[in-house]
Amino acid sequence: MSQITVAFGMCGSFCTHQQALEQMEKMAQRYPVQPVLSEMAAHTDTRFGTAADLRAKVEAITGKKPICTICEAEPIGPRHMADLMVVCPCTGNTLGKLSNGITDTSVTMAVKSCLRIGLPVVLAVASNDALAASAPNLFRLMNTKHVYFVPLRQDNSALKPTSLVCRFEYLLPACDAALQGRQLQPVLL
Repeated sequence: MSQITVAFGMCGSFCTHQQALEQMEKMAQRYPVQPVLSEMAAHTDTRFGTAADLRAKVEAITGKKPICTICEAEPIGPRHMADLMVVCPCTGNTLGKLSNGITDTSVTMAVKSCLRIGLPVVLAVASNDALAASAPNLFRLMNTKHVYFVPLRQDNSALKPTSLVCRFEYLLPACDAALQGRQLQPVLL
């Protein structure tokens, strides 16, 4: 297989950033990775960490400065800066934007720029309302060409009955399948 380059987008599901960073590190051991941070992820300090720390960790893992603006993200597809786009974590907000063609963040622009030239996009969902308000967007994207999902499950059905979170450890196998034009199964665990 020729060298694959991965654009790795991170959105604002801050409680899952550590898991996403662990997957980014595994990905970076196999492929060159260009990080893309949503504006929210790149500039928001939370109880889970500071934005500066996140940017520093991403740069240390990939050896590349993260793309953090729409203008920086737009050429990813047309300039063939990636062969695969990952969004990990992909929030309900991002699902809605992607499902409805809204490109108002660096990550949604990166996805759009990849889809417009037919590159595979792998979404690693982490959303508290994936089985509620975000469900139509999730299922519409499951029926969208070149969009693939990391297998997902309810993470706490008793306390958060509408929440779905991907199995982060399946990110690499989901990417391998997407590069072959397949959805890793089963998608719902």
